Amino acid sequence: MRQLFRPPGRDDVLHGPILSTMARIGVPAVLSSVLFTLYNLTDAFWIGRLPGDQPEAVMAGIQISWPFVWLLISFIAGFAGAAVTALVAQNIGADRPREANTAMNQLVTLSLIASVVIGVAGYFSMNSILGLLVTDAEVAYQAELYMRILFLGMPTMMLPQLFYMALSATGDTITPLIVSVIGVVINIPLDAVLILGPGSIPQMGIRGVGIATVVSQGIATLIFVWVFLRRRGILHLDRKALVLRWKWMWKALRIGTWAAIGQASVALGFTVMIAVIGRLENASAALAGYGVADRVFGLLFIATDGLGIGLTTMVGQALGAGAMDRALDVVKRGIRALFVIVVIEAAFLYIARYPMIRIFLPGDLESVHVGARFIQLFAAGMPFLAAFFAAHAIYRGAGHNFPTMVLGVLRVWVLRIPLSYALAFLLHLGADGVWIGMSLSNVISGLVALAFLLSKSWQRSVIDPDESLPEEPAV
Repeated sequence: MRQLFRPPGRDDVLHGPILSTMARIGVPAVLSSVLFTLYNLTDAFWIGRLPGDQPEAVMAGIQISWPFVWLLISFIAGFAGAAVTALVAQNIGADRPREANTAMNQLVTLSLIASVVIGVAGYFSMNSILGLLVTDAEVAYQAELYMRILFLGMPTMMLPQLFYMALSATGDTITPLIVSVIGVVINIPLDAVLILGPGSIPQMGIRGVGIATVVSQGIATLIFVWVFLRRRGILHLDRKALVLRWKWMWKALRIGTWAAIGQASVALGFTVMIAVIGRLENASAALAGYGVADRVFGLLFIATDGLGIGLTTMVGQALGAGAMDRALDVVKRGIRALFVIVVIEAAFLYIARYPMIRIFLPGDLESVHVGARFIQLFAAGMPFLAAFFAAHAIYRGAGHNFPTMVLGVLRVWVLRIPLSYALAFLLHLGADGVWIGMSLSNVISGLVALAFLLSKSWQRSVIDPDESLPEEPAV
């Protein structure tokens, strides 16, 4: 057990047993995902305890808000996350720790600047966007309250994710796990106090959700900064390395642009999907049920996310070291493990769908039924997503993100939105039509992802081991 929770070093990643090393990276990442899911489910749990009809409107407001927030942060988050993962992992694999650290510092600066710009843009553009997404005045009002707080705290939403990815690329998922524990410990009681307002404390409802999120994420950001200022590992904050440099910016742009476009297009697609759901006859119940079910389904992705992080790190470091045989072996074993895990988790959530939804929407029978029905139909197509998850992890480690951009656009824009709309409104299947369309999009995109993985397009590094570290600042 002690070995499992000790971050693997470069030699372990490049020469150690594949599945056990992947587990040493992935298990702490799985626990971090559990905590992140608990973080989201805590919101839903306390919201469900609000009096009267508030829970349905608040949950619908959050479900409307998040795709829009995700849309605005996804471009830079996809860009920075993909670039820092590939550059850190491959430079460590090539035994160039100085270059790995410079890559992280450059992307910290870019992310900080972008988060401020995005926060301001989102704050002033959300009202016009909300008018396109939802017609229910109460839901729109709740969404506006929530989004204003998130946009004001946007740097706290982006920087922890970047630090998490940078550390994971080194093989260290223990430190992010510790930070996640602290964040959840702060968030759970803070949620209860701010949402419900016990005693003389005012009941803040959805505003309490936003404030609790920004505060706990802000504390996580400060902890990460403290960790990186201590200079005890390969990665640390360096004043000189934080100054933007043209060559590093160009390298990050080449690696991250496709990931950014792909993630932003997927985010926009999910925003459109929310608009489709929002136009169903039972829109409020569908949004509330889908909102809770979507969080519950986050449980399905826990192990796959963790294993995917291990797969990304090991592929990236193997490619950086020029160890192609190792990379191929890692990919084969990783895909098999992902498939087994996805099948087991999908079966569990299918069986437990009704009691899990009832926990968060007690007494709301219609929303419970809609949410459980979503899980039932969505779970049927989940095994095909093992290849989809694997492709994203492998190509991210390789630093080649055009195929993942194609997969994301195919899944959401070519398949999910047209299928869901046609089944729901043209064939008059209502909410069931939306859920079936989403499931079919997973099946088809998973098969296409498998075809990508059978090609050799991921089998090359994005770094030049002989390239000297650029020193000139961009600003």
